[in-house]
Amino acid sequence: MRVILQKEVDKLGRPGDVVEVADGYARNFLIPRGMALPATRGAVRHAQQLREAHEKRLRRALEEARAAAEQLSRATLRIPARAGEEGRLFGSITTHHLAEHLSRASGVAVDHRQVRLAEPIRSLGRHEVRVHLHPEVDARVTVEVVPEP
Repeated sequence: MRVILQKEVDKLGRPGDVVEVADGYARNFLIPRGMALPATRGAVRHAQQLREAHEKRLRRALEEARAAAEQLSRATLRIPARAGEEGRLFGSITTHHLAEHLSRASGVAVDHRQVRLAEPIRSLGRHEVRVHLHPEVDARVTVEVVPEP
């Protein structure tokens, strides 16, 4: 059965693509969930408009991610934390803490799943943190952990 995808489907295609799938897959899964429509003549013409709108959304998301990355990269984040004499923290600074501080400091909404840390920060000093904003855009943020007064 030929269908026109309305939403992005993994390993199948993007919105507006006309694809050939098994009848049962189309009738029982894709069409009831609003992910596809049967490919009629009028719908195929509509598919081109869907494809163009999807490309426009992707371009806008990429531009927004690049602007957010530039804004995040400019800021140096200072996080006060309790530490011992040798500079080791009591506890650690996790992706949740970093996302909260980044959102507050830069005005860019950052989710903790976007913050990439090999392991939590457990010492004072400067640390490089990567923030994954888009599949093509990562921001590098300098985080300075300072002792609490």
